[in-house]
Amino acid sequence: MHDATLAPPLTFFHTLPMPCPYLPDRQERRLVCDLSTRRGRHAHDTLARAGFRRTQHLAYRPACEGCRACVPVRVRVADFHWTKGQRRILRANADLTGEVVPNEATREQFDLFSRYQSGRHGDGEMALMDEADYAAMVERSPIESSLIEYRDARRVLWATILIDHQDDGLSAVYSFFEPGAPKRALGRFMVLDSVRRSTEEGLPYVYLGYWIEGCRKMSYKTLYRPVELLGPDGWETYTAPAE
Repeated sequence: MHDATLAPPLTFFHTLPMPCPYLPDRQERRLVCDLSTRRGRHAHDTLARAGFRRTQHLAYRPACEGCRACVPVRVRVADFHWTKGQRRILRANADLTGEVVPNEATREQFDLFSRYQSGRHGDGEMALMDEADYAAMVERSPIESSLIEYRDARRVLWATILIDHQDDGLSAVYSFFEPGAPKRALGRFMVLDSVRRSTEEGLPYVYLGYWIEGCRKMSYKTLYRPVELLGPDGWETYTAPAE
């Protein structure tokens, strides 16, 4: 067994300011940590509980000057409240089977990823990713991660999600899906399936990244109740404002 205390210390650095992808006329800056070292791999779950997210071999969290809009969120699984609408989404996708596959990028996945980016995020940076960029996102992980593919009986690929395995839950790193099937609500379906998988594995949380109040792209993240937000006093249950 390796002693993490003998590994080099964690290294943090700030990125240069860049345009915020969510809020107009604001600059984004990140605090970043390299996870590729032995200490970094051991520290990942602690960093995740502190609000960090992973991309490839790096953990990051927003560190924007004068802005605290991005709030880490996680779903509390043990007392998850299933709504009628969420059960309807499960029924709409009952023909799909989620299969855990090796973290190896395929052309079939990339074609679906490209259709998703063009259909949903055509003006975003990820729409410019090529096949090598996609492979790096999927395959370059220093911690335990899984790809889950959702296929129908004809083996058609409808959706894929990249999941990190933490000691206290599953973390949804990135998901993409067939954009021409809005009635399936595939993005929400994959979150609900992650809740089901966490329940089966006895894990208490599903981590969903960051939420920004009032941001349409992120509004779905507080629809899974109970959901917890990370604030100055730690993780607290979110209470929706009165209508």
